[in-house]
Amino acid sequence: MDSDDVREAWADRSGEYSPTYYAHYGPDETSELVRSKIAQYVGPDARVLEVGCGVGRHLAALAESGFSALSGVDVNADALDVLRETYPELAAEGEFHAATIEEYLEGVETDAFDAVFSVETLQHIHPDETWVFDELARVTGDVLITVENESGEYGTANHVDDELPLYYRDWRTIFTDLGFEEAEVVERKRDTVRVFRRDQ
Repeated sequence: MDSDDVREAWADRSGEYSPTYYAHYGPDETSELVRSKIAQYVGPDARVLEVGCGVGRHLAALAESGFSALSGVDVNADALDVLRETYPELAAEGEFHAATIEEYLEGVETDAFDAVFSVETLQHIHPDETWVFDELARVTGDVLITVENESGEYGTANHVDDELPLYYRDWRTIFTDLGFEEAEVVERKRDTVRVFRRDQ
């Protein structure tokens, strides 16, 4: 699959791992972990962006804890429709964009957000589009959190449902090379949580 195929597959996703699928589950332990780390490092007044926000369940956990400057971007427009239905207050107060991460970030100012995070989203970025990691670093003023699957060998790919690619990457090297220091690592059964802070 080329990069356009990957984006179109996620934009049209239905059934398992679709917007409705995730809306059913709501905030979970990952939502709480992300919330706690953002609260710890930048506090509730932080401007926060989730890339690949889906139906907003992780941002909803932040909103429930008093965060108000929340933004999200997702390639699947249906996901944002489900967000508006499931979390109407979040939808009303937050800023959400139906776009690819690549398209969205090109229009965002440098250091626009105090904290940026992704949950099993960056692992699907096609190798032709890895420049987007530079853009993520550019728009992040302080804290960047990755929650990604790292169970495979770096540089290889797996496939979701034998179709959608999942690329295993060395997130520590990628983001430390882009001006961050790794502040925390939490190894979990399904994925690895990494907290990066901008070098002072």
